[in-house]
Amino acid sequence: MHVKQAANVLELLEYFSRRKRPATLAEISDDLGWPRSSTFNLVGTLADKGFLYEPRIRGGYYPTPRWLTLAQAVADAEPLPEAVLLLASEIAEESGETTVVAAPAGTYAIFIHVEVSKHAIRYFTQVGDRIPLYASSVGRAILAQYDAEERQALYRRMQFERFSETTLTSIDALEAELRRAEERGYHQSNAEFQPDLAGVSLPLPVGPRRLSIVVAGPVSRCLGRRSQIADIIRRGIRRFDDTLAPASPAVQGK
Repeated sequence: MHVKQAANVLELLEYFSRRKRPATLAEISDDLGWPRSSTFNLVGTLADKGFLYEPRIRGGYYPTPRWLTLAQAVADAEPLPEAVLLLASEIAEESGETTVVAAPAGTYAIFIHVEVSKHAIRYFTQVGDRIPLYASSVGRAILAQYDAEERQALYRRMQFERFSETTLTSIDALEAELRRAEERGYHQSNAEFQPDLAGVSLPLPVGPRRLSIVVAGPVSRCLGRRSQIADIIRRGIRRFDDTLAPASPAVQGK
């Protein structure tokens, strides 16, 4: 389900994050391709609620700090442990590749922490990006933490769209890959969702959360190193055993 009004609010906030200066109603309407009437109604509502203001008279609108205050309160209520942030940073440094911590969001894995590789040619992603659970090693490392009944409930909601020749497009194929990953000791992917991208993932349970951590980069650099990268992730998780929750029995390596 796609609620247009909610999507427009988020699109407006992203617009200001790129623009970094006030915008008039006409500029917002033209830049985002919205009707003037819809733009007027949305901006007026947000201004009435204290989320937009006019820094200068007739100089355009800009978000107020209320966004930051609310976001900070939400983040503070359930932050990622410092150990997880340090773990991701160390794995990124040792592997040389982009490292991401992901959480479940419906039938997707959503990125909640990102450490981008320093290589000129690298996998670039950002917090908030999503990837289908079935079409990614990072998603399957989350699925492995669900029991069979929970997975079947998720499968009924999945579309199993084919993104490439290597995309898994059936429940049977997905379950078979989960079994292979358990035997292998880690989850892996090869251009299933994005071209020329290889990934290696392990589950990262933190308290009651079902998280996963992935190292991903160009196929040319990462495909032949997947076992080595899995060892880097596994060693990293073991270094933080005292501050992370006990490891899940699903695909933690041997």
